[in-house]
Amino acid sequence: MFPQYLISMKLSILQQIGCSNYYVLVFLSWLLLACSTHQLRSYETQLLLQLRKHLEYPLPLSNWENHNNPDFCNLLSSPQLTIKCENDSVTELRIMGDKPAKVSNEFRGFAIPNITLSQSFSMDSFITTLVRLSSLKDVTLVSLSIWGPHSDKINRLYLLEALDMSSNFLFGSIPSQMSSMSKLRTLSFDQNYFNGSVPEWLDSWLNLTVLSLENNRLNGEVPSAVSRITTLIELVLSHNFLTGKFPDLSKLSSLQLLDLRENSFDSGLPPLPKGLANVFLSNNSFSGNIPEQFVNLDQLQHLDLSNNHLSGTPPLLFSLPNISYLNLSSNTLSGSLPEHLKCGERLSLIDLSDNKIVGQLPNCLADERIVKISGNCFSTDARDQHSASYCKDVSKGEGRSRMREIVLLAGTIVVVIILLLVGLMFFCKRHRTQHAVVQHIAPKVKQDDPLISPDLLASATILSEVENRSSPPYRVFTLPELKEATKNFDQSSFLGQGSFGKVYKGRLENGSFLAIRSLTLYRKCSIQNLKLRPDLLSKLRHPHLVALLGHCIDDGTQDDSTVRRLYLMQEFVPNGSFRSHLSEKVLKWPERLAVVIGAAKAVHFLRTGVIPPSLSNRLTTNSILIDEHGIAKLSNYGMSLIEDEIEKTDDDVHNFGFILLESLVGPIASGEGEAFLLNEMTSFSSQDGRRKMVEPIVLTTSSQESLSIVISITNKCISDESSGWPSFEDVLWNLQYAAQVQGTADADPDSASHQSFG
Repeated sequence: MFPQYLISMKLSILQQIGCSNYYVLVFLSWLLLACSTHQLRSYETQLLLQLRKHLEYPLPLSNWENHNNPDFCNLLSSPQLTIKCENDSVTELRIMGDKPAKVSNEFRGFAIPNITLSQSFSMDSFITTLVRLSSLKDVTLVSLSIWGPHSDKINRLYLLEALDMSSNFLFGSIPSQMSSMSKLRTLSFDQNYFNGSVPEWLDSWLNLTVLSLENNRLNGEVPSAVSRITTLIELVLSHNFLTGKFPDLSKLSSLQLLDLRENSFDSGLPPLPKGLANVFLSNNSFSGNIPEQFVNLDQLQHLDLSNNHLSGTPPLLFSLPNISYLNLSSNTLSGSLPEHLKCGERLSLIDLSDNKIVGQLPNCLADERIVKISGNCFSTDARDQHSASYCKDVSKGEGRSRMREIVLLAGTIVVVIILLLVGLMFFCKRHRTQHAVVQHIAPKVKQDDPLISPDLLASATILSEVENRSSPPYRVFTLPELKEATKNFDQSSFLGQGSFGKVYKGRLENGSFLAIRSLTLYRKCSIQNLKLRPDLLSKLRHPHLVALLGHCIDDGTQDDSTVRRLYLMQEFVPNGSFRSHLSEKVLKWPERLAVVIGAAKAVHFLRTGVIPPSLSNRLTTNSILIDEHGIAKLSNYGMSLIEDEIEKTDDDVHNFGFILLESLVGPIASGEGEAFLLNEMTSFSSQDGRRKMVEPIVLTTSSQESLSIVISITNKCISDESSGWPSFEDVLWNLQYAAQVQGTADADPDSASHQSFG
């Protein structure tokens, strides 16, 4: 509202100037409105600064220190921070931290030093401040170490359409007051510690399209309300403790992704809507036959039913028109597959291992697809197959078990009939003597599904298609197009050569640039199979991966052609490799940390977000590129899929250790230089040794604690004994922790942790 003295002044001026000076009045009105707008912006500015204080000054908000009165609506957006405004009010707030959320079983609902926000943090106070930004439509608060039960005041953001508070330490139940947030479209509480049940009121969100609650401690049954959210596109409830029968989802015509991995569902498989593209139900206790209805899911691309208790002959899912990945492993599927089975053209990965399937392997599965069949009784391939009697004995055992059930049921029926007859005789006798009769009516027996103890195994992986809307669509290029783009592969277009062929810079007709990698492949596979492999790579999209934009296959024209040339078109990353930047010796320690963390996130995605996982990526500082925004992007990834080396020994951790080493000491030569550094690594334990080996710019821009963390994990990675190598998750965690320590030290230059070796 206007201050009273401004209103009085405006009325006085109006009386004096009359209507003829209308335009002057308009100008004064605008001036008064501007004063009011400034007050509103100042109010919300103070709220944002309060939120920063609540969050204990996280690293993404550190640049606010450089502004006395920051204009948040015009700040440059980054992957870590985005603020958008409409009508001088904040409508979007995205803060992406880098603090780990999962600390095994250490979190017990209380603050953990250096892991969560401090003991003084109040979730209720934080939300109270947040909801005063009443125009918010999109809120993302990820990996900020927020802890505590979620506040029921969150429903005051009645305009909110998207809420993401993943990778924090929220526990308890999801507040029931959230049911009134009718505009909510996207909700993500992944990787928290919610330990209540899935809310019964979910269907009050009439516009919800994405519900993601994976990796929590939710328990009990999933309510039928889920089946009434007709707008749902993605439903993710994986890695919880959910049990019982899953609701019928067949009416959710918009649903495209269903992820229920790693729970304890113990019923038959639920009916599914026809439009589903990705279904992941592995590591549960689903039982019974795979419904024939699944054969009608003609949009299905990825189906994982592994590690359940499914039985019977598998239906003909292989011929679905869009299926590319099918995993039915570790069940008790039996019978034989049709000899003339047809497989869909896109089907490239099939896992039937550890079942009881017999007979011949159909021709379409014997083609050059990636097929796993070990642990069955196929007669066409003795490799890792059981004898036919193994599967027959199981079938007989199952038959005997069913016979025992029938005999037991028949015996029960006979006993019941006898008891009824005895009861009838007793009733008649009592009726003849006209005594009072008390009838005991037995309740109807409910025939429940058989209860099977859940057999939760190791975490399954998921083929994640992380959408990158900024990248152009994938397509197949022609060889003439490539020749024109590279001036017939002229030397002026040549960028270099690595372990995966030569790389050229190309320019398309529309003026855009791309990198063209030329690979020479020996004739090991058919054209059809060769087309499938880059198609798999094209689906891997991640902010720290160089996007694959297309491919071209040159079949060769020589009479004795023994090789094929495969061209992979990738996005062009203009600022060179990490190695070239290290050679210039200008990158400070926080910048180097940002690069290796970005690369580590990409490798972690390749190892845990892909089926089959992409291991042995031959990681080097040359394979890490830097884009125009300083973001690290990993190239050369997934070549094991192209070269059919999926079973190759995993050495990503070891190779990444040398990337970390180069980030400390600068580029090193292979061979003798590498061996020399390994011998000298023992000197890292002393400050004098570190001053001798670590680059001066690293020493002068790093804190002792941050540098020590990275040196420690580097030593473990490059150890000669692979048994001592850390997991890649540990590598990423330690790097993020080192960055957090460095950020804290930089924010407080007078602290003891800021002391550097320089």
